Amino acid sequence: MKVHFIAIGGSAMHNLAIALKINGHIVSGSDDEIFEPSRSRLADHKLLPSRYGWYPEEISEDIDAIILGMHARIDNPELLRAKELGLKIYSYPEFLYHHSKNKKRVVIGGSHGKTTITAIIMHVLRKLNFDFDYLVGSKIKDFDVMVRLSEDAPIMIFEGDEYLSSPIDLRPKFHWYAPDIALISGIAWDHINVFPTWANYVNQFEKFISLINKGGSLIYNEEDSVLKKIAISRSDIDTIPYSIPKYTIRNGVNFMITDNGEAELKLFGAHNMMNIYGAQLVCKQLGISQKDFYASVASFEGTANRLELVLSNGNGRFYKDFAHAPSKVGATVKAVREQFPDMNFVACLELHTFSSLNKKFISEYQGALDSPDHACVYYNEHTLSMKRLPPLNSKDVNEAFSRDDMKVIVTSKDIVSWLTKIKEPNTVYLMMSSGNFDGLNFNELATQLLS
Repeated sequence: MKVHFIAIGGSAMHNLAIALKINGHIVSGSDDEIFEPSRSRLADHKLLPSRYGWYPEEISEDIDAIILGMHARIDNPELLRAKELGLKIYSYPEFLYHHSKNKKRVVIGGSHGKTTITAIIMHVLRKLNFDFDYLVGSKIKDFDVMVRLSEDAPIMIFEGDEYLSSPIDLRPKFHWYAPDIALISGIAWDHINVFPTWANYVNQFEKFISLINKGGSLIYNEEDSVLKKIAISRSDIDTIPYSIPKYTIRNGVNFMITDNGEAELKLFGAHNMMNIYGAQLVCKQLGISQKDFYASVASFEGTANRLELVLSNGNGRFYKDFAHAPSKVGATVKAVREQFPDMNFVACLELHTFSSLNKKFISEYQGALDSPDHACVYYNEHTLSMKRLPPLNSKDVNEAFSRDDMKVIVTSKDIVSWLTKIKEPNTVYLMMSSGNFDGLNFNELATQLLS
């Protein structure tokens, strides 16, 4: 099959392109900008476009499929040419659905935790020698690519993103997958540029539930009151609630209390205990015993940028995390405070997304940074202008978080200065962002702070 990707540089797009090439298909792609790590990974597989931009003259009738990324605009010249030629145009979730039509589909949805839950399931299945395809949103240890497609695997595991499918397909990605087994980890308002009201956002999950195949299963977090209400809307599927399981912490190590005794874990935090429990219930639906699950999950170390340890020594610990939405920030901060109650705790959050930088939304962060001994919020004023949002000031931010002593910083250089100024032994540092603090080198910073 000959496949062309419009906007090949996206996280999921470039991984799908690599997966198709590995499977022997003829793959090409275009984009007007490509950043790391997509650039290097495409280059490694000889898929990096030789030039940036859009070239409609290279869209030919012999292309079997166009896969359109969200980064492209509706007036993209290559898209217009593909339409003119009558070529088949897919969003990547649509393409994956057609690939998996004859497989058992497991879809992990929710506003938080879905990458970790998906990764746990993949880790356990790999440990137990299951054959499966997958789509996951982050690099996972021992998995070379973030998308795997095969002809023979009977199962496909999806991380079910609620963001839009493509510029010409404005349905959420997870509405495509028609799961046999679904999990929803919780609902916390996000993506307000697409879902402008709380009711509109919740409705996307209601629709997702309606798309679960008859006779299928829905595993849901019953501690989320809104989710608990909508999860029981169908009588023709199994509904399986879960919550924070029993666990204990001894000498900095977490143990889950199971029917077969204590299970030692490498992850920490109540939210991760719940993620593990949810994953266990999914695996149970796939025929995996509790005993085998916990024996397999014991070696799971987490995913990239999810409470990822950058450096640890006698002076403290330094973590980075993808947390950016209010519920994610709150859960991550709580986890670190619980795990290290006797350490000085410093947390920095970058406001990077459209939602987080929006004055109408930022109050959702109220209380999220209460527990650290020192806290700062960083945003780049250029990012605000690029997103065409009105300016913020420190008063706006402090009021939104309800913390007057929180430092508000607008240059990454000043973050380093502030952290250096409050540096002290026995400190745990937590840097949270879906961006990169404008290129801040965490390895260098961690070494400096923990020296």
